Amino acid sequence: MCWLNPSRFCDPVFTAAGFEMSASQQHALFSAIRLLLRPLVRILLRNGVAHGAFVELSKKVFVDVAFDEFPPEGKKQTLSRVSALTGLTRKDVARLHELQQTDDWSSQARYNRAVRVISGWMNDTRFLDAEGNPAELPVSGEPHSFDGLVKLYSGDIPTRAMLSTLVEAGSVQEIEGKVRLVRHAYITGSDQAEKLNILGSDVFELISTIDHNLTAEPEKLLFQRKVSYDNIDPAALAKLRKISARKAQTLLEQLDRQYASHELQDSGDGGKTISLGIYYYEQDSTEET
Repeated sequence: MCWLNPSRFCDPVFTAAGFEMSASQQHALFSAIRLLLRPLVRILLRNGVAHGAFVELSKKVFVDVAFDEFPPEGKKQTLSRVSALTGLTRKDVARLHELQQTDDWSSQARYNRAVRVISGWMNDTRFLDAEGNPAELPVSGEPHSFDGLVKLYSGDIPTRAMLSTLVEAGSVQEIEGKVRLVRHAYITGSDQAEKLNILGSDVFELISTIDHNLTAEPEKLLFQRKVSYDNIDPAALAKLRKISARKAQTLLEQLDRQYASHELQDSGDGGKTISLGIYYYEQDSTEET
């Protein structure tokens, strides 16, 4: 199978979805897949997920995406067409299609709600002090309390559950019946499940943006940039990490205020979801990527 060998090129082909892919595109795509799978497989092995479980999960996603996003124009998707698209047997397609969806959107929702609570605290004038900073809030008992903030911005998550989540993450402190915002961001604490939820939501958004930019018209491209150097003095890393974190946090807080000012009050008004993420990465220059 030539796609497993980076030194060999397959002949140009038309994929089952009808798209032409040249030999160089195949080579680039499979090289990219091998690269992005490395950290994912590292996480899977560390958490005891073996190859067979990953294969079964990936089959389910192939079937879901084929059914949801690749139906024939003006027609309903069929088992036979999904079988042709994915390379799976019709029996496998039928079995996987009947399984419950594997995507856990509720996990992403919990993460987003914690972020929304902090954003509301920083931008909603009802929860700001006279200087325009996040006010110290009573836990409950007043209209402009932490309980009121959570009910406005976290949906159905109980106040105490949200408070525990934010305290564990180091975002807030509870002192003598009052809650103080001490970090203008939600960074998960020791909860490994929550950290894995972020793996799904944030990487999903990045890859979705790259996918959009692969096919979009020039005027519809989404912002996707990074700054990268491959021979930085190791002695400067600590300083550069701090500078990067400080400047990134400042930009995100500025954008948070801008985004919040355009948020619709009614969730049923057909609003759009937008995100802008910033990450920091480092490795030895001698490591292969």
